[in-house]
Amino acid sequence: MRPPPPRAASMQPPGPLPFTVLYRDNRFVVLDKPPGLPVHPGRKGGASIEDWFPLLSRHRNGPWLAHRLDQDTAGCLVVALRKQALVAAQACFAAGRARKTYWAIVHGTPAGLSGVVAAPLGRVEEAGQWRMQANVKGAQPARTRWRVLGQGRDAAGAPISWLELVLETGRTHQARAHCALIGCPIRGDERYGAPTAGALHLMSRGIVLPLDPPVRALAPPPDHMRRIMAEAGWVMPPDNVEKETARCSPIL
Repeated sequence: MRPPPPRAASMQPPGPLPFTVLYRDNRFVVLDKPPGLPVHPGRKGGASIEDWFPLLSRHRNGPWLAHRLDQDTAGCLVVALRKQALVAAQACFAAGRARKTYWAIVHGTPAGLSGVVAAPLGRVEEAGQWRMQANVKGAQPARTRWRVLGQGRDAAGAPISWLELVLETGRTHQARAHCALIGCPIRGDERYGAPTAGALHLMSRGIVLPLDPPVRALAPPPDHMRRIMAEAGWVMPPDNVEKETARCSPIL
């Protein structure tokens, strides 16, 4: 992935930081991306994570996104502060050495308590909307490990499951498409078979880059996921702070 050109220094962020910093050193910042905010500007404009890059670093060039998250997915997003760090992070992702863990609330109950989905994914167009589909022409290898962290029922009494997803590859919509393949679409994900639309109940829970020193961060569940996660067994820490979250230092 070629890094985008740096933004002009005169461009001012549209407001205060809309995210918290989960981890920071002199190479990287890991952000807790809020749901609904894209990482890049869209064709129609509007705010994006990149608008706040001038507040993350005083370096003449950068920062750069080390990877991407879908607009509606919350959680850990790695930003490189230096070109050398960007190259190192991208090498981790390309080699499959980065550990990416997601949490999802899905409809139904999967067969078993854990498993692996190994289904190549490719992009298809259906009724004017694109989606990722398994085993189509041009599909690329995709592998996701999953396990059940909790189960319960939603307000309507329908079964739900709280899943941990470890993405061993990084295909577009991989978590969403693979959850649908095991018969458990993600809550709010109408594109992949959820019975109703709404906020996507998917988050990038954690990221580990095995560099020297390693980069580790954990994100807390976003507000819209917490109530339904509690129905599936999640318990908020007593002080509402997750102690295992990686250290972070103030933005310089």
